[in-house]
Amino acid sequence: MAKKPDRITAMKLIIDQVKDEFPLYSPETFRCGPENSCIGCPKKLMELVDSELSYWEHAITREISPTFEELNRFGKLCKNVRRGLVRNNLIAP
Repeated sequence: MAKKPDRITAMKLIIDQVKDEFPLYSPETFRCGPENSCIGCPKKLMELVDSELSYWEHAITREISPTFEELNRFGKLCKNVRRGLVRNNLIAP
């Protein structure tokens, strides 16, 4: 039976997955389309994820362990942002 990761390792795994999957620093992500063409603003979504990502990377370097609620909240945020990026055709479903 595989051992479950500790909370810091779990947060690192989420961060790595987000960095691999999301177009965090892609120029297309930060452009606004024609009026009313997007479903949720990808620019704002990426800024939100980027700020959370930066916070947790810094917290982890200081060995601050996230709570289970913080892990859940960050994971849920990323899941919802991913859904918005798929709706705006910025990532594949």
